[in-house]
Amino acid sequence: MSRLRIVAEFAATRWFRPLRTRAAVERRQRRLLRRHLRFLRRRSAYFRPLLAERSAGLAALPLMDKGIMMESFDELNTVGVHREDALRTALSNERSRDFAADVRGCSIGLSSGTSGHRGLFLVSRAEREAWAGTMLARTLPRGRILGHRIALFLRADNTLYEAVGSRAVSFSYFDVFAEMTENLDRLDRYAPTILVGPPSVLLAIARAAERGEIAVHPEKVYAVAEVLEVSDERRIAAGLGQERIHQLYQCTEGFLAHTCEEGVLHLNEDGVLIEREPLGGGRFVPVVTDLRRRAQPIVRYRLGDVLRERDVPCPCGSALTAVARIEGREGDTLRLPGRDGGVVEVFADLVSRAVVYADGVAEYRIVQTGRRELEVGIEAAGDTPLAVARAHVAAELGSLADRLGAERAQVRFVTYAPEPGRKLRRVERRWRGEQDDAEL
Repeated sequence: MSRLRIVAEFAATRWFRPLRTRAAVERRQRRLLRRHLRFLRRRSAYFRPLLAERSAGLAALPLMDKGIMMESFDELNTVGVHREDALRTALSNERSRDFAADVRGCSIGLSSGTSGHRGLFLVSRAEREAWAGTMLARTLPRGRILGHRIALFLRADNTLYEAVGSRAVSFSYFDVFAEMTENLDRLDRYAPTILVGPPSVLLAIARAAERGEIAVHPEKVYAVAEVLEVSDERRIAAGLGQERIHQLYQCTEGFLAHTCEEGVLHLNEDGVLIEREPLGGGRFVPVVTDLRRRAQPIVRYRLGDVLRERDVPCPCGSALTAVARIEGREGDTLRLPGRDGGVVEVFADLVSRAVVYADGVAEYRIVQTGRRELEVGIEAAGDTPLAVARAHVAAELGSLADRLGAERAQVRFVTYAPEPGRKLRRVERRWRGEQDDAEL
């Protein structure tokens, strides 16, 4: 491992690549894109014929998704890794919970994501080191960069964290599949200055802190891997004594966004090009091209998340696009019949905000199971009777439908049951449309 590359990337990201204007951001993107397309012509069997014409640019390339990436894995990657070899190693790592094994010097991982479809990804050592430098530059507090203890609650470990660790910055990995009481005990002893984890895990840590079971006082807390709901953010911040909860928007497809010191999410456009499929109301689906990832190129990858752009400039002054919210998966947008006979799309964020207005709700999960059917699990807060909390939620969901011009759904309440080991999705659409109706 080259700490020099990590330090160089840290310095470039934090100090030597200011990119204070949109023009500067776009100039950098154009320069990196030209270099990347030349590389793909030479090294990727998948992209070579698509870029045969020297004048062919990014727009000439088709969109990519997880299915295409897995089907064309051998031709896409540029390091000669075969899909079956990578899959065998990734599955072995998952079963053993020891993630040290790699293939041809590349880290191998599996990603189920929120869609439930398994993906396979690989990252070279150079890419891991550049990622580490960028990540540290984005996350370490401005006032102090030395002496931090970073606790990472993640689904899978990466040996890079321990390799980067030193007297300046140390990492400790906590397996989200491990017994939570053991994790909490070790976390208490570790006393992190920076805490990173999915919102569902951060909520459990915050509750333990409120009960006095642990005494952790991190300087910064980062939410990753799951959508950070407004209500969850407030509870985590209160429980862990934070002014705000920061976010890292990262997935198999790359490190896509981070929050600035003002708590506003910014797209990492100094290394990632993001095209937009507009959905209206400032919402869009990102189409991602990682301009620096070469072992397994991510080019025009349609991510399937719904993002909403911030409609006012960020006070931090960054030229990187500011995002108001990550609203969840596009496939989890509820589709209810409209009163005019059409279909009304109800974004997951709108559903979550409606539940926030319902009194007496501690936890919830809402799943669309039919054309007009919602399955709702509620855990009441404090002394609120469950029946009262359910009535409040039903009323808010009905009011939301009325405001959007949709028919009111039939709400079926079920027992709220968390699903350990699965990404938290508070709003989900399992009903696929007319195909489901035909199967009934």
